[in-house]
Amino acid sequence: MYILIHFPSITTDRLVLRELTPDDAEEVFKHFSDPEVTAFMDIEPCQSIREAEGIIQFHVEDSGCRYGLFSKENGSLIGTCGYHCWVRDEASHSRAEIGFDLARAYWGQGYMKEVLAPMLRIGFDVMKLAYIEATVEEANVRCRRLLEACQFVREGELRERLIYYKLSRNQRDGCE
Repeated sequence: MYILIHFPSITTDRLVLRELTPDDAEEVFKHFSDPEVTAFMDIEPCQSIREAEGIIQFHVEDSGCRYGLFSKENGSLIGTCGYHCWVRDEASHSRAEIGFDLARAYWGQGYMKEVLAPMLRIGFDVMKLAYIEATVEEANVRCRRLLEACQFVREGELRERLIYYKLSRNQRDGCE
């Protein structure tokens, strides 16, 4: 039996991060209907609001959390970030996989590094993870650079040109 965790909203210099809800379905649809956003994800671009609702519902039922990244300037959804595949084990084995995406108009402007710093704190301080994992397609160079800038260590290659990264609790200061 697990204790439910409240995932707090987060404010950064340019963004408000909060868990996605069914009320966000229209913006989630718009965001995930862009094939450039989903190019390195394990989903196809959204074709309907119903699919967007399914994405939100998946994350509500999953053992982690998914934050929407909302612009302070105009309130629009510009991306998402969160944890899934959360294994709650003894402190030395607790882990989850982080995933994130960003709308094209915001690429290359430092938004994901701004987001990852507080998200890593959520992982280590709220979820009490021993380490955080990430899998990235080999061709997703921007994501690989970001993870490496945040001190994630490349652990090896998986099938289908996926690279496995890991950040342990004692390496956590990279994105600060």
